[in-house]
Amino acid sequence: MDTLDTFVEAPLRDVRRDLHAHPEAGWKEFRTTALLADALEDLGYDVLLGSETVDPDERLGVPPADDVAAARARARNEGAPEEYLDEMGDITGVIATKTFGDGPVIGVRTDIDALPMQEAMDDDHRPAREGFASAHPGEMHACGHDAHAAIGLGVAREFAGNGFDGTLKLFFQSAEEGGRGGKPMAESGHLDDVDHLLAVHVGLDEPTGTVLSSYDAPLANAKLDVTFDGEPAHAGREPNAGRNALQAATAAIGNLYGIARHGDERTRINVGRVSADNAQNVICEEATMRVEVRGGTHDANEYMLERAREVIDGAATMHDVDYETSLYGKTTTFENDDALTERVEAAARATEAVDEIIRKEFGGSEDASYLIRRVQKQGGTATYLGIGASNSAGHHTAYFDIDETAIDIGVDVLVDTVELLT
Repeated sequence: MDTLDTFVEAPLRDVRRDLHAHPEAGWKEFRTTALLADALEDLGYDVLLGSETVDPDERLGVPPADDVAAARARARNEGAPEEYLDEMGDITGVIATKTFGDGPVIGVRTDIDALPMQEAMDDDHRPAREGFASAHPGEMHACGHDAHAAIGLGVAREFAGNGFDGTLKLFFQSAEEGGRGGKPMAESGHLDDVDHLLAVHVGLDEPTGTVLSSYDAPLANAKLDVTFDGEPAHAGREPNAGRNALQAATAAIGNLYGIARHGDERTRINVGRVSADNAQNVICEEATMRVEVRGGTHDANEYMLERAREVIDGAATMHDVDYETSLYGKTTTFENDDALTERVEAAARATEAVDEIIRKEFGGSEDASYLIRRVQKQGGTATYLGIGASNSAGHHTAYFDIDETAIDIGVDVLVDTVELLT
């Protein structure tokens, strides 16, 4: 398909496909942000960009400055509107607001980032076959966030002309993958006046026509980057002179998996990435890894994170190496509000394309948790809902794709829910 130079008046399916073809991983969503901001301002919304949408000091897992600069340059080369690139600086994300009346402030949260993974390029994969697969090697919309952005824009369009008795706030959040963007957006202060928050996700291995009115109780999560620093030496001539960073990492891995699971709540741990770029005849000077812990409650997650840090410290001490850790991402857990969930169900029942309404619990983690808890802390209500999309393969896989009719279903359910709240 042809690359869009504007989303103004573009069909939502085309918006989704354009974003699918131009995926941008977390904190690199410059083109996505600029094109959404342009379309939202054209609809008459007040738009905030970049550092105005988050607390910059709370951001996690920010890529190196050179990677961010390269992503900005790529967005410019691909036609992102210059004025919005200049306005957002080095931070991505959009908040759009429009007041129509004196009633409640209603928020809709969608995420916009892609995953750092390669998309399938054979004809068995519809985006490849029909010409809208990723044009960015190593980046892919493999979780439906391209559709989420389209749904958010669709909701904005539905209310732009007629509105409702209240205020609509649309949160297009960066860096959901890895749990990096939710907390800084929640800490921005822009959620504090929201009376009702609706967060949405497509797919979820449910068929098109199914609405999950309540998708809650995710596992709290933390991701820890670890670097072990040792001392290199020739492995044959004087191994005694070295301090082996890789040996410390492997000791840590074994003992991390040995952490006792909590007796009161679900707990998880995984080491998903290990790297040591080292010659076979050299005692390893540096080794890195990324560790992930999860818990069914905030306290259970903190238990796992504390124990993981103790294990890492012990492995470094055992092998006489130095180490550093940094938090790459973090989420918490939440419970949806029944009263708001019931409004979603009423809206879904009134949507002709919906044939089943269900509730279920998360199997993973989600950083909309911070936005939801922020609204609830301020006395508002929130729910996280799902829109079935007959995804052709699992989320976070190279063949992931959705039934695009789910976009219109998502817009209809959200619009009707907002109207029921006013």
